[in-house]
Amino acid sequence: MTREVVVIGAPVDMGAGRRGVDLGPGAIRYAGLRERLVRLGHQVRDLGNLVVPLVEQIAPPARDEKLRYLEPLVAINRALAESVAGVVAAGGFPLMLGGDHSMALGSIAGSARGRRLGVVWIDAHGDFNTPATTHSGNIHGMPLAALTGRGHVALTRITGAAPIVRDADIALVGIRDLDPGERAALHESGVHVFTMHDIDRRGMTAVIDEAIARVAAATDGLHLSLDLDALDPVAAPGVGTPVPGGLSYRETHLACEMLAETGQLVSMDLVEVNPILDRENMTAELAVVFALSALGQKIY
Repeated sequence: MTREVVVIGAPVDMGAGRRGVDLGPGAIRYAGLRERLVRLGHQVRDLGNLVVPLVEQIAPPARDEKLRYLEPLVAINRALAESVAGVVAAGGFPLMLGGDHSMALGSIAGSARGRRLGVVWIDAHGDFNTPATTHSGNIHGMPLAALTGRGHVALTRITGAAPIVRDADIALVGIRDLDPGERAALHESGVHVFTMHDIDRRGMTAVIDEAIARVAAATDGLHLSLDLDALDPVAAPGVGTPVPGGLSYRETHLACEMLAETGQLVSMDLVEVNPILDRENMTAELAVVFALSALGQKIY
C-alpha cells in the first residue's frame, strides 16, 4: 500500500545519560531512508528536525535531580505532538527519528490524538520509571509510564488529559533490563510484557502474534516504537544504552514484517541510534531496513 510517509527528526539527547543520540536523525537519513522508501513506492516528505536546544545552552540539573531537563523536554515533546497530530490529520504516516526515547512521549501523544492507539514498544528497557523509582533521573526511562498516566503531571498531561494510552493497549517486547521499581509497577499494571525469556522459549512469531492480538483488537491503529537497543549489541553497536542478549537482526525484521501485515500500523519511532558509538553507520542502516519492513517491504 502506497502511503505518504512524513519524516520528523527529534534530535534530542537531554533525556539520556550519554551524549550522541541527537545525531541519530542525520545518521538514519544518511543511510538512505528517503531514497529507499521512494523505491518501495511511497511518497516521502521530510519536515526536517525539530528545533532542539543544545544541552550546553541549558543550566545543568542538580546531581540528584529526579527529572533531568524536564522543562525543555516537555516543550520539545509538545512541539513534536503538534507536528505528528498535523500529519495524522492530513492522512500521512508519521515516521519519527530520534533522538533518545523520551521523544516517544510526544510522538505517541500526537498519533493518539482523537483515537484509541495500540502501542508495540520494542526495547531492551521498560521505560516505565517515575520520579519515585528512577535511579538516574533520565526522562528517557519514563515515557511509557507517563503515557499511561504515571509520574510527574508535566509529563502525564503533556497534551491535556491523561492517560494518553491505556495499559491494556501496550505490548512491551524484548525486555531484559528493568529497575526494581519499574518491574514492580509493570507487574501491577495491565501492560503486556514479553521479555527475552518469552522470545527464547516461544519464538518471535508467537510473541508478536500475541502482542498484536492483545493491543490491536479494540484500537484504531498501531504505533511501533522501536528502540535500536532492543537488538543485541553485536548487531547494533551504535546505541546509547546497550544490553547483551538482545534480539537478532532477523527477529526484529520479522516483528516489523508482521506488524506491516496487519494493515493497522499508523505511525512509527526509530530511536536511540548513537553514531558516535556506531561502526560504519551500521546501526542507522538497520533502522532504515526495519522501517522498510514495517512499511511493506518483503523478501519475495
